[in-house]
Amino acid sequence: MSSGGKADAGAQSEGKSTPEFSHRIPLAKTGRPLREHVEANAEEREGLRKRFGLLSLDRLSCTFDLKRGAENIVLAEGHIQARLEQACIITGEPVEEVIDEPFSLRFVPASEMPDDEDIDIEALLQEDADDIPYDGRMIDLGEAAAEQLALCLTPYPRRAGAGLETFVEVTPSDDELDARRDTARENPFDVLKKLRKEP
Repeated sequence: MSSGGKADAGAQSEGKSTPEFSHRIPLAKTGRPLREHVEANAEEREGLRKRFGLLSLDRLSCTFDLKRGAENIVLAEGHIQARLEQACIITGEPVEEVIDEPFSLRFVPASEMPDDEDIDIEALLQEDADDIPYDGRMIDLGEAAAEQLALCLTPYPRRAGAGLETFVEVTPSDDELDARRDTARENPFDVLKKLRKEP
């Protein structure tokens, strides 16, 4: 699945946008299989916390196993670990979340990325690896880690006991409905009719 476009990659390469967490390595370094580990410091985590609207981000680290593919595509098998808090969608209280997941990426030169209108969504959904554009010279593992963090976040965090998970919808049976009709209160209009008949 594409996590960016040519415009995004171009803006970063021209210095118009500075990622909160950046760890760039030259393409030439991926000429042989390479393992890289990146970990966000306190300042970088604070920037990402604001970017993703988190209550806290206590840890973010990623390990990348990189190898060169065809046409300057770099294949990456990675593992992300993070510890954070999001706001409960019901109460707003902190919900702790621990992320510890593998992922697959392909770093693709921005010039080879399709334009947004040319993207085949169904084909992307069937792919195992996400495509991340780069400027053809440097790969940013820090920004790749940040994007993986965004993909791993629980979309609708709920604190245990907040209410929705204990809600059970019960549909009454026909017998229960009949019993309710038999014991229902007398129609108020019938009561008025009786009062009018009384002397």
